[in-house]
This record gives sequence, structure tokens and C-alpha cells, in this order.
Amino acid sequence: MKKALYLIGSPNQTTQMHRVAQLLEDEYEPYFSQLYYDGWMRGFYKWLLRNKILDKTIVHGQIKEKADRYIEQHQLRRDFENREYGHDYDLVVCCSDIVVPWPLLARTKSVFVQEGMTDPMHLWARLVKRFTNFPILAIGTSLNGMNNCCDVYCVASPGYAEHFEQIGVDKDKLVVTGIPNFDDIAKLRNNSFPLRDYVLVATTDMRETFRPDNRKKFIEHATRIAAGRPMIFKFHPNEEMDRATAEVQKYAPPGTLIYTSGNTEEMIANCVELITQYSTVAYVGLALGIPVHSYFDVDDLKRKLPIQNGGTSARRIADICRQFGRFQGSGPDFLRQYKPADTPQLAPVTAA
Repeated sequence: MKKALYLIGSPNQTTQMHRVAQLLEDEYEPYFSQLYYDGWMRGFYKWLLRNKILDKTIVHGQIKEKADRYIEQHQLRRDFENREYGHDYDLVVCCSDIVVPWPLLARTKSVFVQEGMTDPMHLWARLVKRFTNFPILAIGTSLNGMNNCCDVYCVASPGYAEHFEQIGVDKDKLVVTGIPNFDDIAKLRNNSFPLRDYVLVATTDMRETFRPDNRKKFIEHATRIAAGRPMIFKFHPNEEMDRATAEVQKYAPPGTLIYTSGNTEEMIANCVELITQYSTVAYVGLALGIPVHSYFDVDDLKRKLPIQNGGTSARRIADICRQFGRFQGSGPDFLRQYKPADTPQLAPVTAA
């Protein structure tokens, strides 16, 4: 049987990779590894790790530990950095092209799967893009696509196809598939979260990834929008929880509820208004027709909103992996002749 290596990261990236792998198990024996560099970039990567520059990113610390626990809980085969088994793989499926094993990708077919929202193109990211060849230095996902190193790029929507082309992906490598975990948002209306009719504030780990965040100002802004209605703050899992909790207790109205864990999407489904900073969960609110406030341009978010296809994105992506794995030729050549097999017609969702 052929072998596939799935590169994982955050909990969302890890579950998406697992879903695709399950659909390919009849043809590809699955192995999983945290994102890693190899070849000429490995020394630089290890230097970044030693100097704790990547401590709050998906390749290190708590987020990596969560991915490792997921692998153990589901009894998946781990081939960390391709050093535990050392297989010659037939396919690599990536959740990012910022951190990639260059020698492996050079000799192996590869498919990129968009995880969710990309970080904003702030000034530092623009400088990194213009003056370096190292998108990892942006410390985030803003330059996902800049390396243009995968054969096929599966993205969330036509709006994101335009975005990735602007970042640096060859247009002929892009295919709109929708993305698992964000392609059947309507199902979230039926959930077990007990509260309703509140304003939800979903924060971002900006400070943990070296970006400025005036949290006091943000909390006061959210309080004005809530205008006396009940508020819930749900923190990003990568945040320093004690600090974030103390700030809400200090600056938000008495009685404001705080959640450091839990299902954010279900909380959104039950709220009357959503306030975010830079977070993929803004798409959940938009798809459900809930008023959304974001540091992003909300009109641009609506343009990029992941297509809703009833949860079939993983099947579409697996079909692309399967057919491309059998195809003799490049990614662009494959996409020019690709015809989905037994997959429902995809259509963009109309934002409320």
C-alpha cells in the first residue's frame, strides 16, 4: 500500500488532516508529523526554537502538545519529522506551506489544505515578504502561500483563491474545495451549550505571537457594543489565561462570564452578536447571519467566507489526493483535467 504523510499543527489543522486521512485509508497508509523544516532550513529552524521565538506558535509548546495527545488518543501512526519510520512517502498533505520539509516535497506529490482564516498582512509581514524568503519570520499565517511549494492548493472559497494568488501561489495550482470544520456551519444551531441571548467576545492570541494588543481598549469597545446586554468572553486557547482573565475582571462590567475552554462555535451559534479580533470564528457568525464585529474588514470576510457544502469538503479533498496520486504530471496539469468523482456540486454561500 502507498504511504501518505499528513503534516499537522493546531487542533483544527490536526482534526482536518485526520478526516482526510480516514477517507484515503483504502489507498494510503497514513502517518502524521508536526510541521517541520528539513534540509537547508533545518539549522535556522532549530535556532528559532532554541531562542524561544516560536514558543507560542503551532510547532511548539501547548499547541504541539495538544496535537501529540490527539495522535496518541486516536492511536495514529506518528512519524515525527520523518525520523521515526523514515519512509519514502507517495503523498504529503500539508496544513501550511510556511514550515515544510523541502527535500521531501521536492520528490513527493503534495497537496495543501487551507486551515481557516489567515492572519492580516500587517506591516511586519509585508516587510518579510518583500525582503526575505522566510515567511516563518512573520510569526503567524499571514504569509501562508508565499512559498508556493505544494503541487495543489485546496482553498476555502473563490475569495480565498484570489487571496492566495496575491500572496504568491500559482493561480493554476488553486482549487476551491471548501475546508473541513467550516463547511457545514448550519449544523451548529443544534448544540448543547446551555446559555443563549448574550454578546460573545472571542479574543485572539496576538500578544503571544508578538503582535500589539491593547486589551483594555478592546474590552471597553466590546462593552460599548454590548450596551448592557450579558457578555461572555471566550479566550483563544494559546493565551496566557491568568492575565486575560484579570483584564476582563478589571475592565468589563460585573457579571461578565469568562470561558478559558469549551466549544467556541457552539457559543457563537447561541449568541446575538459576535465581537472578535483576528479570528476564524468570525466566519461562523457570518454564515449563521449573526452581526459580527472584527478587526478585519467584515465585507472582505464575507467575500472570503468558506463555501457551505454540507460537510463534503474532506471528501472533495480526499478525491483530489487520490486522483492526483494516480496522475502522471504536475499539479496545474492535473487540475486542468480534474473532474470530481461522486462529489456534490459546490456553491458559494450567500452571507447574511
